[in-house]
Amino acid sequence: MRKKLTLLTAGFATAALALTGCGGSTAISTAPAGSGDTETGSSLFEVASDVTLEGSPTFDKMKEADKVIIGVKEDQPGLGFLDAGTGERSGFDIEIARWIAASLGFSADKIDYKAIPSANRESAIVNGDVDYYVGTYSITDKRKDQVGFAGPYFVTGQGLLVEADNSDIKSEDDLAGKTVCSATGSTPIQNIKDNFPDTKTTEFDTYSQCVDALKDGQVDAVTTDQAILIGYAAQDPDALKVVGEPFSTEKYGVGIAKDDTALREFINTMFTDGGETWTKIYDATLGESGTKVDQPEVEAY
Repeated sequence: MRKKLTLLTAGFATAALALTGCGGSTAISTAPAGSGDTETGSSLFEVASDVTLEGSPTFDKMKEADKVIIGVKEDQPGLGFLDAGTGERSGFDIEIARWIAASLGFSADKIDYKAIPSANRESAIVNGDVDYYVGTYSITDKRKDQVGFAGPYFVTGQGLLVEADNSDIKSEDDLAGKTVCSATGSTPIQNIKDNFPDTKTTEFDTYSQCVDALKDGQVDAVTTDQAILIGYAAQDPDALKVVGEPFSTEKYGVGIAKDDTALREFINTMFTDGGETWTKIYDATLGESGTKVDQPEVEAY
C-alpha cells in the first residue's frame, strides 16, 4: 500500500453500507440471512458452483455442514460493523469474508457469523469454532505458531485516537505518563507495552469499549490500526480525532487452520487473480472516503 491512510476523512462514515451483489444467475445479498434486504446493488462477485478443494479439512467440514462459519468483528465502522437496529453487517472485512465464501460455493444464506474478541481469535480457529476469520487480523510470526494466514489483503498502520479538544497528544512521542487503551490480545497493545515503557495501558475485549472509556475520561488515547480509528472519529467528529502518522505496519490476513495449506493457497490465488473484485469491494466500503490504495501482494509460505 503506497498511499497513507491518514488521508481518510470524515467521509469514511459513509462506508457503513448494506451492499448487495449478484453474479450470473446467482444473486448474493450481502445483508445477513433473514434481514429482508432484497434490493439489487453493486455486482461484486459471483457464487461459484461445483467447487472442489482436495486436501482441505476445513472445506470438507463446510461442505458436510452445508454452511460456513466466519469469525468477524462487529464494532468497527467501515471494516466489520453490525447495525444493532437493522441486523445488517457491512464493511470491507465483511465483504472480503463473503467473497471468500462465494468463491468456495457458499451463498449469503449459508454463512453464519461469529463475533470473536481479539484475544480469542487463535483459540477460535484452533478449536474449529470458526472455519476462517476476517477481522483486522494482523499477520505475525507469533500467531503463525498457532494458526495459518492467507493474504495479506490489506495493509495499514497503528495510530492514535484522542478527544477532539486534546492538545497534549499529537503523536506517539507524547504518550509518556498517559494511559492508552486497546483490545486485549491485539498487536497494538503489545507494541505499546514493548516500546513505550513510560505509558500506562488499559485493555478491554473490544475497541468500542476503549472508545467509550476515552469519551468518559478514563483513558487519554485509544490505539489500534488507523483505518479502524478513523471510522470511530468519523462517527463522532465533534468528540474524537485521529492524531499523528501511523507508527507501525499491520498486514491484515485471513486466519485459518495452521496446516490447511490447500485452503490457504486457494484464498491466496483468489486474491491474486481477483484484483478487479478486490477494487470493487474497496471502492464500495473504505473507498467511500475518496482515497485510493493498492491491493497488497500475497505472501505465500
